[in-house]
Amino acid sequence: MSRIKLIALGAVAALALAGCSSATTEESPSASENPNASIKICVYTHGDGGTFWSVAQKGAEAAAADLGVTLDYQGSSNDAAKQASTIQAGIAAGCSGIAASAPDPEAIKSAMLAAHDAGIPTVTMNSGSSVFKDLGAFTHIGQDEVVAGRAAGEKFNEMGLKHILCPIQEANNIGLTDRCKGAAETFNGKVTNFNLDGGLADLTAASAKLKAALQADSTIDGIFALNADIAAKAALPAAQSLGLDLKIGTVDMSAEALQAIKDGTMVFAIDQQQYAQGYLSVTLLYLALSNGNQVGGGTPVYSGPGFVTADNVDQVLDLVTAGTR
Repeated sequence: MSRIKLIALGAVAALALAGCSSATTEESPSASENPNASIKICVYTHGDGGTFWSVAQKGAEAAAADLGVTLDYQGSSNDAAKQASTIQAGIAAGCSGIAASAPDPEAIKSAMLAAHDAGIPTVTMNSGSSVFKDLGAFTHIGQDEVVAGRAAGEKFNEMGLKHILCPIQEANNIGLTDRCKGAAETFNGKVTNFNLDGGLADLTAASAKLKAALQADSTIDGIFALNADIAAKAALPAAQSLGLDLKIGTVDMSAEALQAIKDGTMVFAIDQQQYAQGYLSVTLLYLALSNGNQVGGGTPVYSGPGFVTADNVDQVLDLVTAGTR
């Protein structure tokens, strides 16, 4: 047989094998067939897996699936010490890149800088827009919380309100206090910060505390809730139990909060697009690892704020119900 015929037969055999290999890859790809499988991206948040954080996790998982990378996602349920130890453990366990939320930046600073010193690219996400450089991260994915608060203050001005209550459900979360701070900068009336620490753990107790605050001060005509569950399951029941027609706005979304907006019992929700925060955190770390890109140019990558009101609630409600908004 001639050399040319041998080459031709070899090519046919190679194509046949490639076809079999392709079918196998679609069903059960191996690490050798997917070079990205060796990339392990770790997303370690202060999240509790609830209405908000389950959506951020879905975004991270979707990006990991799209890119073919390995994902380690862990929340710490607002336990800053646990989050810091998770980051440290992730460094030892071979994280290629780390994304972390930073509501209490000092608590995770040593761990994040240890990752940076180990040559692991890092980003902050959700909270930490003003401190990400101090933590060694090359960018932040989220919204500027002061800017979000300012926008809320302007919304309440449009409604002619005089006194809004700003309940803070996590005492050590600087992002929450920044939201209240921003609202106070633009609101023409009075903003009262209200300590509701631990409110998400017991929404019934949180509602009772808000009810007492409303009973104690009849000048309060609005509530700027900093979480959709606090808004829909604590603030709204408190106001309704007293027969008050308060204007209630919230940061973040849930099916219940959006239904309340549709029903006219709440006025707005600020959408920081947490699905995008999870998705972009994984994607930007992948680009840094695979292509040397550091997106953001040393500034945050903003995912919000945007507003959901009665004018556009129907467009968003189905996506929230599906768990991607």
